[in-house]
Amino acid sequence: METEKIIDLFLYTIPSLITGLIAYSFFKIHTKNEDGRRRFLLKKDMQVNSLPLRLQAYERMAIFLERITPSKLLIRISPISSNKTDYEALLIQNIEQEFEHNLSQQIYITDKCWSIITASKNATIQLIRKASLLEKTDTANKLREVILTEMMERRSPSDTALSFIKEEVSDLW
Repeated sequence: METEKIIDLFLYTIPSLITGLIAYSFFKIHTKNEDGRRRFLLKKDMQVNSLPLRLQAYERMAIFLERITPSKLLIRISPISSNKTDYEALLIQNIEQEFEHNLSQQIYITDKCWSIITASKNATIQLIRKASLLEKTDTANKLREVILTEMMERRSPSDTALSFIKEEVSDLW
């Protein structure tokens, strides 16, 4: 008689255990899906809020690159005296100030883009320094001429970085 009760008990318990395991697995799958959905919605909301900030950062860096383009820099900043060293320092100081003003934008743009922008800034400064070291450059106005002549012969470093920014922004869409 006792074996019959044990068998009856197993016959009632086995379907309950199977039902419980199925319910547990469905609950676990449902919880996982809900968690994924919440993460997706949170990421989507963050992208909606951060996209304008990222675009603004790219815009500011584009303005920075335009402002340090040698031809535009020379038009905007006139020499105070005829001393080429003073004018060189003034140009470099202006570039550095512009860069420091936009330093915080690096958190919104990619590391590669920031590296290219920094390289462009450094290349522009190097171009000014090299032009100042030439023997034919003896005054501030002559320095301006040499830099402008150099820019006519080749593409400015800012143009290269600006092209990269445009490419990166087009990838955001």
